Amino acid sequence: MILLQSHSRFLLQTLLNRVQNLEKSVELDYHWVEFDDVRYHVQVSMKNPHIILLSVSLPTPPLETFFLGGLPFGAIEAIKAAYGVTVQILDPPRDGFNLTLKLNLSKLPPDEENRYSILVKVASVREVVLGAPLRVILKYLASRTVAPDIDRLVALVHRPNESFFLVPQAEKVTVVFPMRFKDSIDTVLATSFLQEFMESRRTAGLSNAPPCLWSHSPPLELQGATGDALSANAGFVTFVIFPRHVEGKKLDRTVWNLSTFHAYVNYHVKCSEGFMHTRMRRRVESLIQVVLSVTGLRFC
Repeated sequence: MILLQSHSRFLLQTLLNRVQNLEKSVELDYHWVEFDDVRYHVQVSMKNPHIILLSVSLPTPPLETFFLGGLPFGAIEAIKAAYGVTVQILDPPRDGFNLTLKLNLSKLPPDEENRYSILVKVASVREVVLGAPLRVILKYLASRTVAPDIDRLVALVHRPNESFFLVPQAEKVTVVFPMRFKDSIDTVLATSFLQEFMESRRTAGLSNAPPCLWSHSPPLELQGATGDALSANAGFVTFVIFPRHVEGKKLDRTVWNLSTFHAYVNYHVKCSEGFMHTRMRRRVESLIQVVLSVTGLRFC
């Protein structure tokens, strides 16, 4: 199975190309969209070739989620901690975007390794922003405490008008994903995939992985959630995250894997569908060849 990369490959390549050609005054104006409807806009003017303006539009949050100033809670602090003086947050952001960052390439470290590391982090702005509230909650879990003044049930946006849910406790954090798919074939494939996904957790090599459950009906942890949040045509997936899953460098991986879990499932569903279509086309082609060969023999 393939895990999605935390950084935007196109954004990273754009940043690297700009750093390698700082002496050239080139105007850039790029728009693109990546999975889960995260939109990017990169601008570079000929007057200031060392300044990059990066705007990001996040998925439309459903009513049950909490945004502060157009961003998930903890996002501003996460951006400052991740980028330091290299990046400045512009307020207000560009029209149609939740966030606009001003990246000063002249403030990048002189050595290539540290410079590349910072550019990768900038290209991972999606993870930094959308994963901020999840990171806050899991950091408290690592110290076996619960964030003060936090709700019993926390909704976090991960797709347009869709959220997943967290139940924070001192010893564990329960994460519930309502799985929704528009296409009926995708729903069938996803249901089968998720059932196998749950069974694979029981293998010996995955004994330290977070416990995983799948069910058709909403789990008890979602008591109090809105009716729309409880509708899921492919069931509900529940993970139980313990402190050992967020120790040290495991925290970044856990935050990214949870934030993009639906995209991960959707990717493999589409790959399975494409594989089956390819097999069916090959089977039909082979049958046609058989029919043609038999027909040819009869006319001989």
